[in-house]
Amino acid sequence: MREAFSVLSLSRNLKMTQPAARPAPAIILSEPQMGENIGAAARAMANFGLSDLRLVRPRDGWPNPKAETMAAGAGHILQAVRVFDTVEAAAADLHYMLATTARDRSMAKPIVTPAEGAARLRAASLRGEGTGVLFGGERSGLTNEEVALADEVITIPTEAFASLNLGQAVLLVGYEWFARADTTPPETIDHGLSLPAPREDLFHLFEHLEDELDKAGFLYPPGSRTGVVRTLRSILHRARLTDQEVRTLRGVIVALTRGKKRGGKIEE
Repeated sequence: MREAFSVLSLSRNLKMTQPAARPAPAIILSEPQMGENIGAAARAMANFGLSDLRLVRPRDGWPNPKAETMAAGAGHILQAVRVFDTVEAAAADLHYMLATTARDRSMAKPIVTPAEGAARLRAASLRGEGTGVLFGGERSGLTNEEVALADEVITIPTEAFASLNLGQAVLLVGYEWFARADTTPPETIDHGLSLPAPREDLFHLFEHLEDELDKAGFLYPPGSRTGVVRTLRSILHRARLTDQEVRTLRGVIVALTRGKKRGGKIEE
């Protein structure tokens, strides 16, 4: 009994010392120039569950009425803004930070897409690490020294013009962060409480339908049969039929091929 109690106590202690997942990453804007862009960034953050906005030496000081005008529903983020003199101070409590830049810095740092960067931010947060994303000002972006403070670099792929508005850049990164937590399948078909039909039932439906089409001469000439059958099976596969729907379709086939007409209706 005493040994079992010791093991249980150890297990509880281990659980208590495991790091809890940290909140969403901080968004750090280094030397932002226009209050409108700060407000747009705050609005983008609110769209995707980000709330920790940190400013480093904003050109027009803080608070900024123009930021409030653009924030549109993100006032709570602006009210909680913290202002710092340096990027080092703004990122002091973070364990993992990404820097956003469109330029080739020729630095020995991993360069990731926003999607991959968001995945790494999520992983770091689950490890209990404080995370953040660093954005440069509108005029010249981040300095090499600021980029060097980050663990890795995010570069947003573009067609030709690589520079993005500050609010747009925050929106893209925020969306990717938010999307990493979305477990909705890319394509969902609601069957209610019914499950999709087993493959065996589908195969029987295919055979039933194709047999009757052969008898009706629809799959003639023989050379066209393979292509038509493939098309029909693809259509039925995409429907993701339930077992009840399969039974209904087989009943329809029976009614159309073997049924009798009574009062304008076809009966089996």
